[in-house]
Amino acid sequence: MPHASHAPELLDAHSLRPHNTFGFDVRARHAMKIDSVEAASLLCRDGRLAGMTQLVLGGGSNLVLTRDFDGVALIVNIEGKRVIAEDAGSWLVEAGAGENWHGFVAWTLAQGMPGLENLALIPGTVGAAPIQNIGAYGLEMGERFERLSAVELATGARIEFDRAQCAFGYRDSFFKRAGRGRFMITSVVFRLPKRWQPRADYADIARALEGASSYDAQAIFDAVVAVRRAKLPDWTVLGNAGSFFKNPVVSAQAFDTLRQREPGIVSYPQVDGSVKLAAGWLIDQCGWKGRGVGGAAVHDRQALVLVNRGGATGAQVLELAGAIQRDVRARFDVELEIEPVTL
Repeated sequence: MPHASHAPELLDAHSLRPHNTFGFDVRARHAMKIDSVEAASLLCRDGRLAGMTQLVLGGGSNLVLTRDFDGVALIVNIEGKRVIAEDAGSWLVEAGAGENWHGFVAWTLAQGMPGLENLALIPGTVGAAPIQNIGAYGLEMGERFERLSAVELATGARIEFDRAQCAFGYRDSFFKRAGRGRFMITSVVFRLPKRWQPRADYADIARALEGASSYDAQAIFDAVVAVRRAKLPDWTVLGNAGSFFKNPVVSAQAFDTLRQREPGIVSYPQVDGSVKLAAGWLIDQCGWKGRGVGGAAVHDRQALVLVNRGGATGAQVLELAGAIQRDVRARFDVELEIEPVTL
């Protein structure tokens, strides 16, 4: 008689400090480590969880925990990575939602399958990547995305989502809006192009590659890692969630008005005629670099990153973020939107 799969252990008063890159010392009343799709789909029938609020956690790299969590934290540990198909133009590669994102990117390059190198060293897990539609240095994950598998927590149903259903936007997706809190992503499939084209026109990356007569995907990967290490604090040393604010997008008209007042403003024209502004520059101009509230501070090298200097609470980080938003609004008449999810 086949064994029923073991129900995951229900852990009590579980510290979430290892599960959020800010390193906030908060606890979940209960936690469960989910290491298979089967375990995820049986959660809805687990009587121990009846009536409990559920929080799905990957690497916690895009999360501000402001207090202890009075529910069950579902920690996604589903691993595995494989090539599932290939055709004349591309490879299809699948990874479990619990895989470390940077490790997965490095693995694809080691297999000779480029295409994700610009997204090297972004903290977090593969399963979190579509929620945020992570992006960096001229590439968004959505461009390489094929489909994902998820479990609907309320019913245990296994559902596939294609790119259109994920409704990707700038650091945004269906899973941050209508789908928020309803699904556990279990695996993601990427389509990697065989006719590889480098994306190396971002100023920092171009500088890091200067002097090279030619370069491959591994060289771009190495450049991205070097640039990120130079500009961004290592979350294992100084807790942070990467970029804390989205780069705001304004109309061409609003930008012209702003530029007359602020000739040095850093901007990136968009395909649709709008203009993206560098949030870090706006924050820096308001004098916030290196300043803080309690243990929470603006990083002294990159104003877009808020850090935990030690003992900071989520509430202090949000208080700091609110003060920055007010100053940027007052000086530039621009609204800064917080990128991480707050609990």
